[in-house]
Amino acid sequence: VHHLEQAAIGGVPFARHNLGIIENRDGRMDRATKHFIIAAKLGYDNSMKTVKEGFKGGLVSKEDFAAALRGHQAAIDATKSPQRDEAELARKL
Repeated sequence: VHHLEQAAIGGVPFARHNLGIIENRDGRMDRATKHFIIAAKLGYDNSMKTVKEGFKGGLVSKEDFAAALRGHQAAIDATKSPQRDEAELARKL
């Protein structure tokens, strides 16, 4: 857990998501939800899906869901570039 915490502090979305899973498993839903929201804002798709499910289940407020969605989209948009688009197209061929 220590290394996950260090990675999460360093901005690694996957680590933040995994901390959310651990907190959820241990019954600390508030902390888990915060980890998932942060990871979603960093552009991690699995966390965004988890936040969406939490919103549907009433665990995530409308405001938190909206903020996570905006942050997720901003993170995704920040990674777009013509070079990445070309690489993705070449990969599909």
